[in-house]
Formats: sequence, structure tokens, C-alpha cells
Amino acid sequence: MKPYRGDSGFVRWSSFLGLASWYRLQAIAIAVLLLLPIGANPALARNDPAAVASTAHVYLLRGVLNIFSLGLDDIAAQLRAQGIPVTVANFASWSSLADEAAAGYKSGRIKTIILVGHSSGATALPDMVAKLDQLGAPVKLAIGLDSVFRTKLSGRVGRYINFYIANGNGEPVAKTGQFQGQLENINVQNVPGVGHMSIEKNQIMQRKVISEIDAVVFGRSVPASGAQNPRHPGAADAARHGTARNAAVRQ
Repeated sequence: MKPYRGDSGFVRWSSFLGLASWYRLQAIAIAVLLLLPIGANPALARNDPAAVASTAHVYLLRGVLNIFSLGLDDIAAQLRAQGIPVTVANFASWSSLADEAAAGYKSGRIKTIILVGHSSGATALPDMVAKLDQLGAPVKLAIGLDSVFRTKLSGRVGRYINFYIANGNGEPVAKTGQFQGQLENINVQNVPGVGHMSIEKNQIMQRKVISEIDAVVFGRSVPASGAQNPRHPGAADAARHGTARNAAVRQ
């Protein structure tokens, strides 16, 4: 008499089917992963210059009347050619632009906020930096081009670079006790052809501004400026004012 095997054959068959299904699902999963675009890999996306550039945004503020800061349009065109989103506006719009930038930062659409201002646009930068900090959207880089009014910095900013013409009407920027970041005042009076009405049009200065932006967005090194003296953070402080006025950028 044969021993009773019950449903052992069925069990073995079911186990075989289950194992086959598992291998089939595994093969499908591997195929799906192989078909995914390279851009879907977050690590690779971070190394993609186009992806990195698209998450930055540069706000360029013109001075009084829009006809005196047209060099910012040239800077904007060069940045857009690199895939960096840019907004060019009059300095009077700084508050609404700060709201716009903060909204983009909180949504994740903007990861790097950069500000550039000429003349009155440079004067408005400290206010825009402070408001963005209050809104929880810190500025990575701010560049002022010859503000003609003495201003003070508060809030957070990665680097604040103030290019000013000491033998003209340009003024260094001072920092308050509420400021967090790096402040650099750089006298550019020795740059050939530079003046208050031409500083943003001067090709040497345009290259300097763009290289500073590229360093932040793409992690590129900044070419040596050829400054007579090293740049001093907070050089606008009274004790360092003389040093700041002697610092210069040469071609």
C-alpha cells in the first residue's frame, strides 16, 4: 500500500509557480531600471550643468530710469546662454522680486538665489537681502556695482561683493551686528574705462561678475582679479576704510 502523499505534488507545483513569478517580477524590475533616463538618477542630475543652472536664478536690478543700466542686459544674455534663468528689472521692484524669489525657493524650483545691482540697484541690494532672509530664502551671492549711497548689511548672504569707484561717488558697504556672511568691498577705480555710468557695461567688470556667478552656480574657480591688495571682508568698517579705498582690480 502506497503511503498517502496528500497535496504534496500540488504544493511543489505551487512553489515552482511562485518562484517563477518571483524571477519574472525581478526581471521586469531590472528592465524598467535599465530603461529609465540617465537624468532620473539624482546623483547624475546634480552633476549635469544644465540641471544645476536651471535651479539657480539671477535677479539684476537697474538703477534710476532703465536707460542707464543697459549693461545688465548684456550680462543677462550671457547668463541665459549658459542656461541660467535671469530676471532684469528696475530697482523699485526689489520688494516684489524678493517675494517672487522666496516663493520659488520654498517650492524647490529655485535653489540658488543671486542678486546683482547697479547704482540705485546696488543701493537696494541690502534691503532685498534682509527681506529674503526674513522670508526664509537666503541669498547665495550678491554683487553691487557702484552704489552711490552708504548702505548697511543685515541678514544672511553667502558672499556680498561690493564693487565701487573710490575716486567717484561710489561708497563701500558696512555690516551690522545682524549680518551673517562674507562682505567684500573692492575699489575698481583703476579698471581701464570704468566709471559710474559704464561699470556695468565695462567688459572687464562683466567678465568679473559672470565669473563670480559661475563659481557659485557651477562650482568653477574664479580667475585671479589682479587686485593690488587682498580683499577684506567688511572692509567698509572704519578701521579698514583706508585699505578698502586702496584695493583695486586691474585688467
